[in-house]
Amino acid sequence: MDDTADGCPLDLAALLPRLTQLGALANRSHMMERIMEQAGIALDRPAMTVLITVETAGHPLRVGEIAKRMQVVGPHVTRVLHDLERRDLARRVPDPDDRRAQLIELTPTGSATARRYLHTVLGWITEAMADWPAPDRQTFSRLLTRFLDDLAARLSAIE
Repeated sequence: MDDTADGCPLDLAALLPRLTQLGALANRSHMMERIMEQAGIALDRPAMTVLITVETAGHPLRVGEIAKRMQVVGPHVTRVLHDLERRDLARRVPDPDDRRAQLIELTPTGSATARRYLHTVLGWITEAMADWPAPDRQTFSRLLTRFLDDLAARLSAIE
């Protein structure tokens, strides 16, 4: 029995539409906006993404690193940062390793906003997986992490 279709293993060929469905579900359903609404956050998607990026890093980041993690260009992040600074959600601080550079850190309000978003989204995920046995949740987490790390490494090698 041939387990490939056009040289691609069938189980992987069947996975591609599911990955497309995941991306579409997140975008078309306006999931991020719905989560922000439920969490009582009045920001646009790019601003929220900057807050989440810095918060989950666990330390201040340079604009270029934020852009890299968001997969956008630096000027895009800089424009978003102006609004976050104006709203007292983020601030620029000197880079202790390079006095010429600046890092972006969240203010206490910015950090609380990011944590509120993360708490809400994790609640949604927890509800979606509520009926999954613990070993399935652990396997999913491990394999998803591995897949994304390997795919990111492959894409970096191509670039």
